[in-house]
Amino acid sequence: MTMGETPTATLVLPIILRPIFAQLERRDVGAAQSLRSAILKSEQTNPGFCYDLVAAIIRRAEINVNINEAVLRLQGNISEVDLSEYRLARTEEPFQELNRKSIALKVILSRIPDEITDRKTFLETIKEIASAIKKLLDVVNEIGSFIPGVTSKQAVEQRKKEFVKYSKKFSTTLKEYFKEGQSNAVFVSALYLIRQTNQIMLTVKSKCE
Repeated sequence: MTMGETPTATLVLPIILRPIFAQLERRDVGAAQSLRSAILKSEQTNPGFCYDLVAAIIRRAEINVNINEAVLRLQGNISEVDLSEYRLARTEEPFQELNRKSIALKVILSRIPDEITDRKTFLETIKEIASAIKKLLDVVNEIGSFIPGVTSKQAVEQRKKEFVKYSKKFSTTLKEYFKEGQSNAVFVSALYLIRQTNQIMLTVKSKCE
């Protein structure tokens, strides 16, 4: 797997850089648009560019930070405005419910770095994550009847299968964590789940809007 395919690399742009663009846009629209365009083009040409950029800034600043943990924490601070790429515009209740459930899951996952060292709290959080995963999948199933055409239905179904696969991997990673204490593996696995949640939203959006 290349750096551009890791969950952290794919989430640096939406979680770290897009909110910065949004803030810059309030001060200087032209500069923000130029910077966004240049960075997006660089990321498309060289997947992982945004990760490398942020990692280089962290190194230059001599900050000791686990970038996987940082990206996971920051997910909880993303506003709904910044999440517009992963938000469905359709007004029918299942689509709005999917918006709510996807955000809820990502916010719970973002709490992991703060709660992983407190076993009792973390075990409760794991239960919340399991419940949020189930609720998300239930809503995706409901949306099936709104999706036009066999090919589009299959595309959403495939995304759902991938999400389930990474949910199972997350569960396995948690079991390994309680044996070996490797918290970074949990952070990475949670980021995979966030990426898969975003992929579901993008696929539903492309097939239904």
